[in-house]
Amino acid sequence: MILAHKDDIPPESSKGFEHPSGKPIFIVHKDGGFYAYENRCPHLGIELNWLEDQFLDIENTLIQCATHGALFLPDSGECVAGPCIGQQLTAIPITLTESGDIVID
Repeated sequence: MILAHKDDIPPESSKGFEHPSGKPIFIVHKDGGFYAYENRCPHLGIELNWLEDQFLDIENTLIQCATHGALFLPDSGECVAGPCIGQQLTAIPITLTESGDIVID
């Protein structure tokens, strides 16, 4: 299933989507790579964002939980600061096609 085209998510930004199963997910475009995760903090199971498509911290370097400020590495989903250090976001396997489509594997 095609989620988006790579041009829909500018570099150093993020965008929310709905997984075919109905779960909220998001994609981060960071350092030339695209990374998808379930929109759920491992600390309390709540969605990470308060504002639409706002999943990165103010410097656009780390994924941030808006509720408790937990910070996650964009390329692995590992929590590096906050109440869930050492836990990880649930990754969603995606592929970037030659035509630039981002598809769920």
